[in-house]
Amino acid sequence: MLPATSKLCAAISYRHLRNMTGLRRQAAVAISQELSRLACRSPGPSAWIHQVRRRSSLLSSRLEEKPFSEMEMSYIKQGEEALQKSLRILEDQNDWKTETVAGNGDKVLSKVLPDVGKVFRLEVVVDQPLDTVYGELVDNMEQMGDWNPNVKEVRILEKIGKDTVITHEKAAATPGNIVGPRDFVSVRCSKRRGSTCVLAGMSTTYGAMPEQEGFIRAENGPTCMVLRPLPGSPSQTRLTWLLSIDLKGWLPKTIINQVLSQTQVDFAKHLRQRLARPVPV
Repeated sequence: MLPATSKLCAAISYRHLRNMTGLRRQAAVAISQELSRLACRSPGPSAWIHQVRRRSSLLSSRLEEKPFSEMEMSYIKQGEEALQKSLRILEDQNDWKTETVAGNGDKVLSKVLPDVGKVFRLEVVVDQPLDTVYGELVDNMEQMGDWNPNVKEVRILEKIGKDTVITHEKAAATPGNIVGPRDFVSVRCSKRRGSTCVLAGMSTTYGAMPEQEGFIRAENGPTCMVLRPLPGSPSQTRLTWLLSIDLKGWLPKTIINQVLSQTQVDFAKHLRQRLARPVPV
């Protein structure tokens, strides 16, 4: 990373390139992120987390794309921050408490973090190869409302480069309207490095999508899904989903905890049903 950054910096030192604002901005961003990465590196992360964190630098994609505006760069940075923060949470294996274990082995864990609140962690194995699961969750993101009853709609508002999108999600009301309709505006960052995929996100603001009538604007993040082939069985995928949501409104914590853990269990069930459907010819 540092050699590549040095080359980029050397490029802007030439007189005929000094006025290329986009290149100069990219160099500043690359240096800042590299220094932050070196300062924050912690010893002993698990192999798949280390692989993603080590290779998730923005520089590799920035050099191949047109310069981004300051607003676009801010969204890219938010997505990267959501990814890094989510992975740091998943690295720490301490203090996770079991919320529920389904008969098929699906498990929901939780823990309370001082700066985030209560987070939930779903651990499941899906009987489909990683490419199939990744395609459904990323490439077919806007179709999620077709197969997940807890989701009313997912719409991509803007795509920024290869890895970042701004989305608007409408969540369906829970049975009995215990929790009324919520919506979210999120920045999402997807990284695929080798055999590991991470889909991370967090709430953001987007001027073209103000609060909607009939919905309470909730907040999420950091949140992420990690996909890895099951060791010894490449036709199966291990999915880890870190969920952190502030539903807003006046809701008892017991209700919130029950709804969020059940949402994760339901998601795994509906995802399997979706992936098991016949493929159209």
